[in-house]
Amino acid sequence: MTTSPAAPKTKPENLLLNLACNVALPTAIMSWASGDRALGPKWGLLVALVFPLGYGFYDFAQRRRFNFISAIGFVSVLITGGFGLMKLDGFWFAVKDGVLPALIGLAVLASMKSKEPLVHEFLYNPQVIDVERVAAALDARGAQAGFDRLMRTSSYIIASAMLISGALNYGFARAIIQSPPGTEAFNGELAKMHWVSLVGLSVPTMGMLVFALWRLFKGLRGLTGLTLDEILRQPPEDKKAAPAEPGSADKPTDGTP
Repeated sequence: MTTSPAAPKTKPENLLLNLACNVALPTAIMSWASGDRALGPKWGLLVALVFPLGYGFYDFAQRRRFNFISAIGFVSVLITGGFGLMKLDGFWFAVKDGVLPALIGLAVLASMKSKEPLVHEFLYNPQVIDVERVAAALDARGAQAGFDRLMRTSSYIIASAMLISGALNYGFARAIIQSPPGTEAFNGELAKMHWVSLVGLSVPTMGMLVFALWRLFKGLRGLTGLTLDEILRQPPEDKKAAPAEPGSADKPTDGTP
């Protein structure tokens, strides 16, 4: 088996900044600043879109690493803004909310036999897992076939989670978005849909992803014989040898006092 390349030395993503720019700020603006007494429906939507779009450029400039999930979010924001400015019917927002997760699921399935399956982006990520150590242990035990089966099963779980999320997104969007586009009520419904997607839909989806991750770790432990701590990538400082005790270098090694 060819060993995986070393993890790229990229800056870790700032999760709080991610949530603030992609969820909290856009939702707050669409909920409370898109009325006629504030920014208005059009400018409220445009200002709300500035934050996720700006974060996408900022994250790429900082980490110089293409992120498939971030790209999907970026496209989603562009479509939402375009639909809003074109004043399309709420039906198209429901289609968008349903199609994007489904496309992720189909992409995961389509990439299963590619050189870099998307399951690696979700679960078997070199920023989380010490893929070099795992690969060496798999080679030593001749367990590559079992590893391939484990990754296929993980891909099916992720794809199922995305497809279910897409169907639920479509149904909730059809039920929530009822007002004419370009109105304050419409922007408020978009904000409500954002929260429903985050809380009501992301929780069960994340539950399936956590299950897939738990199953992956359990499978890797059985295939490699490594402990969980050995499978997870440790910070560089944790891998350094412990410093010698003061004066130990001067102690003789032949047993003389």
